[in-house]
Amino acid sequence: MTVATRNAPRTERTSPLSGFLRRREIPVAAALIVLVLVTYAANPLFLSQQGVKDLMLNATIMIILAVGQAMVIFTRNVDLSVGSILGLVAFLTGTLFADAPGIPIPVVFLAGLALGALLGAINGLLVTVAHVPALVITLGTLYVYRGINNAWAGGTQYFAGDRPDEFGALAVDTVLGFPIITLLAIAVVVIVGIYLAGARSGRDLYAIGSDPEASRVFGIPVARRVMTAFVVNGLLAGLAGVLYAARFNSVGATTGTGMELDVVAAAVVGGVAIFGGSGSVAGAAIGAVLLTTITSALTALRVDKFWQQAVVGILIIAAILVDRIASVRTARKLRLTEARDV
Repeated sequence: MTVATRNAPRTERTSPLSGFLRRREIPVAAALIVLVLVTYAANPLFLSQQGVKDLMLNATIMIILAVGQAMVIFTRNVDLSVGSILGLVAFLTGTLFADAPGIPIPVVFLAGLALGALLGAINGLLVTVAHVPALVITLGTLYVYRGINNAWAGGTQYFAGDRPDEFGALAVDTVLGFPIITLLAIAVVVIVGIYLAGARSGRDLYAIGSDPEASRVFGIPVARRVMTAFVVNGLLAGLAGVLYAARFNSVGATTGTGMELDVVAAAVVGGVAIFGGSGSVAGAAIGAVLLTTITSALTALRVDKFWQQAVVGILIIAAILVDRIASVRTARKLRLTEARDV
């Protein structure tokens, strides 16, 4: 046997099934299934026709927000202003329907998407141009956007009766058993997932999150890609704001308050590494479904709201610890492999 043969790098072959089971999304999906089955066993009404529809509706807004947040986290950033963006767009939606009767629903959607994208672009510019950590920037814009909404809305609220019946029907009517707005959320997950997997600019987001400096060396336009992630995140928050106005009975100055932490939690619990570079939008969507289902399940089991929040906190800590342990194990395997091949 030659030296070259002895020193040839060894490759481990894994079956497709083994690779599938190692995916980050699998434990989250398994936890979701167990949660649903246990809750159903304790309360059979949990999976009634209306109960299943409510579960899908409750998860819809969070799924869209989690997908956008995941794109930002992939780049080793975070956006804490999404709840405020949603609130502004939701109130804009109510204002358009109240002040411009007969306005076409597609125009309202376009206005909401445009405002969300604009607010996301402001976040992206501040992060990429000022070179200030996104956590600090978006914490500031969270309060700025919320302040603008408070000043604009004041004590005004818009209710379900202020919007066209066709608009409200988006959260009522179903296709093949799925609410229309839930199908929109699924479409968002599929489209963004295809973009991240198939487009070079999408794959660049992972590279940036893994090593920003190396990405610059390899010619990736880091600032432009990060800017794109923030704009898309804002656009999706705008879409969520419009759908929020269709889903819920009222919108006002406090709409969306506190949602930002739930959104980050959904992405992290869904397997998106908080330090960037890995995860998937499908996982973020499953994480969103898990968190909203936990709330519904604990409510169905008449568990105190405090414990609902505690469970979410435990899930976040567990997800971060699992990600950290996986990173350490991967680094250890890499070192052992390099030592063996020397």
